[in-house]
Amino acid sequence: MKKISLLGSTGSIGTQTLEVIRKHPDKFSLEALSIGRNIDLGLKQIHEYKPKLVSVQFKEDYNKLLKEIPKDVQLLYGAEGLEEVAANNDANILVNAVLGSVGLKPTLSAIKAGKTIAIANKETLVTAGHIVTSEAKKYNVQLLPIDSEHSAIFQCLQQENLVEVEKLILTASGGSFRDRDRSELKDVTVKDALNHPNWSMGAKITIDSATMMNKGLEVIEAFWLFQMPYDKIEVILHKESIIHSMVEFVDSSVIAQLGTPDMKVPIQYALTYPNRIKFQDPNRLKLWEVGKLHFAKPSFDRYRCLRFAYDAGKSGGTMPVVLNAANEEAVSLFLDGKISFLQIEEAIERALLAHQNIIFPTLEVIQEIDEETRKFVRNVMVK
Repeated sequence: MKKISLLGSTGSIGTQTLEVIRKHPDKFSLEALSIGRNIDLGLKQIHEYKPKLVSVQFKEDYNKLLKEIPKDVQLLYGAEGLEEVAANNDANILVNAVLGSVGLKPTLSAIKAGKTIAIANKETLVTAGHIVTSEAKKYNVQLLPIDSEHSAIFQCLQQENLVEVEKLILTASGGSFRDRDRSELKDVTVKDALNHPNWSMGAKITIDSATMMNKGLEVIEAFWLFQMPYDKIEVILHKESIIHSMVEFVDSSVIAQLGTPDMKVPIQYALTYPNRIKFQDPNRLKLWEVGKLHFAKPSFDRYRCLRFAYDAGKSGGTMPVVLNAANEEAVSLFLDGKISFLQIEEAIERALLAHQNIIFPTLEVIQEIDEETRKFVRNVMVK
């Protein structure tokens, strides 16, 4: 029986993780969870999955839930509560499904507690990959990817020798605007951007997919997960999202992982690793129904955020911190209708150009740069 602690239970990855747990009650139990803003859904989850420990983001939600949850459930709130859910319980796997840099400190706490980390929180590795991977090695903790692309690469690398890898190939759908050129993006709306053709995801990650920042963050994440240099990490457009990623080896062989666009598959693989269990899905991949698969190389001129990510990753230090924080703040401003879609790129570029890089930053420096960058973006973009 795998005992699971879940950060971000009401988000897209969180709810799908709970679906996997629901389908396999003999394999998984939920020990603890954290809830963001969707308290009503969180309350339903508490009653169904009966975790022993729950944390909420705000004190007012704590006061509300305290009256409605079972008496034997321990309830906490805030940053301390998040770390308690991550580390101080009987779970042996932490699923980190929160959005943003808030997932970093709980992940480090869980690593020190010796828990396996199933990670869907890109920002943790993007902003502090050198710290997270060093700590995981120190405490002999596995980092298991939940992102479909990194899960695909992880699966392709099983029983393989990393020195025989020629390159990692991350596939990208191209997002909501993949069939438009830059001249057609000037006046796109939030509704347009949230209309992803393949995947059902949260708002922030859907916008990141449209700008291709999501793929850029995944490039940096792949660098840390697989210890592969950036010149051996490639991105290719694949609009069907059937091939989730590939690995090319030195003998020119290419191994790919295929499947329908369903995040529950990589979630389940991370939870059951190194084993596999039956995935109960009537919509299994039938290539003859797909008919054709399309591929193209992305242009850095068309997808400028992808170039920003490669440049920031290669620079290292605090540049990825700035990249991530500026992007999070800019996407939030776009979703609130305060800036245009193309101004997301502008905000990120201005923040990167204004920053003086710090190599090998401490956790405290990372947090300071993150906060400074967010303030910078708000100040220069909202007038």
